[in-house]
Amino acid sequence: MGRLALITGASGGIGREFARIHARRGGDLIVVARQTDALATLKQELESAYGITVQTITADLTDPDALAGVVAQVAAQPIDILINNAGFGGQGEHIDRDLARERAMIDLNITALMTLCHAVGGAMARRGSGRILNVGSTAGMMPGPLQAVYFATKAFVRSYSLALAEELRDRGVTVTVLAPGFVDTGFADAADLHGTALVKGGGKTAASVAKLGYEQMIAGRLHVINEPGLSLALNWLIPLMPHRMVLAMLRRMQTKG
Repeated sequence: MGRLALITGASGGIGREFARIHARRGGDLIVVARQTDALATLKQELESAYGITVQTITADLTDPDALAGVVAQVAAQPIDILINNAGFGGQGEHIDRDLARERAMIDLNITALMTLCHAVGGAMARRGSGRILNVGSTAGMMPGPLQAVYFATKAFVRSYSLALAEELRDRGVTVTVLAPGFVDTGFADAADLHGTALVKGGGKTAASVAKLGYEQMIAGRLHVINEPGLSLALNWLIPLMPHRMVLAMLRRMQTKG
């Protein structure tokens, strides 16, 4: 049996590409998503192509009971790699958006990720080895008018993951934050971002982002931005700009034309 990886949000996009990469390397998988049929298709594809074992778990990780069920199902399994990929966003002014939808975003982007890190990361630490990759976003490095809650959740992912990495580094477990810019997946559809400057130029492919993230996780890197230009802007330019200027710029980027 190859190294066992648990991947959330594995039914499509970056999560599915992570699963393909791990399978190509001979690793077994536990894949979690809401779409039963998509998971079954992925299982058939990967087991047929690579001779590995894929366990599927259909679960809505915004549901506390479903999340607890996933934790219970994987508790006895020696997971070597945890990839927290599941997440979603949503365009619009916060007070005009459905509060239940905003709370679900927090439940998935923050609570589910933190819960799995606590459970699986704790088991890794007790064994003295493991790799965790949390999929954040460049959104986590700045405020996001018209996606206020999404940007804030990704800021949590970044801060939490960096702190966790430091706590676990002497216990044989690495934590990597992947912070991509816009990626061409179903995210824009789910977040209702079509027509904004943020997505008009297109994005990087899910396969390229997953490849970079997986490789950097294996290397034990701490924080990874997939585009050098974005890295320069976010680390060296935007922090020096006045807050109001940054806010106005980001609002324009996320306003539908």
